[in-house]
Amino acid sequence: MQFSLWLALAGAGALISFTPGAGAINTMSNSLNAGFRRSIWGILGQQAALVVHVLIVALGVGVLVASSPVAFNVIRYAGAAYLVYLGIRQFLSKPTVAPEQADTLRNEPAWSIFRRGFWVNLLNPKAIIFFLAFTPQFIRPEEPLFTQYAVLTATIVVIDILVMWFFFAAAARSFQRFTNTERGQLVLNRVFGLLFVGVGILLALIH
Repeated sequence: MQFSLWLALAGAGALISFTPGAGAINTMSNSLNAGFRRSIWGILGQQAALVVHVLIVALGVGVLVASSPVAFNVIRYAGAAYLVYLGIRQFLSKPTVAPEQADTLRNEPAWSIFRRGFWVNLLNPKAIIFFLAFTPQFIRPEEPLFTQYAVLTATIVVIDILVMWFFFAAAARSFQRFTNTERGQLVLNRVFGLLFVGVGILLALIH
């Protein structure tokens, strides 16, 4: 991939990552509940889903999903329902001010955090449609495809990890003082719960 083309790819990838969405909300929520360092597991889960999306597009399945209203809607509503479920669970969760309860929350298994991040990103068919329109801009059919897709995927993944961890997860640390009080935790749970539900509803309604 030419360096000028890669720079355009990196710029586009940064813009995509900085755009608030379900992944950003999930990252901030993980940073608050599990801690800044352990929020990386949710971010890695989101990247695993991103790799799957690129593979789907690269293998041509993205065309099938884009051309099949039934397949698209099934995935779209499943993703919306999962986000709404996460939002309701977050909204209804009780404050955990007691040290032993807080420790339990912060000791959530890494696999659980990873899995949640994976499903948040995977159940978003619009990501497939986006990559279906996005990737051809940076792929040259006359050049080796595997190398180009590898460079594209690695670039987007690395940029997204940096943005999610050092921007969204770090930003959540400014809310850390709220987690020390029952009222503060209640407010944060409801705010992030509503954000998850809102994103889920938008995913279901916006075409």
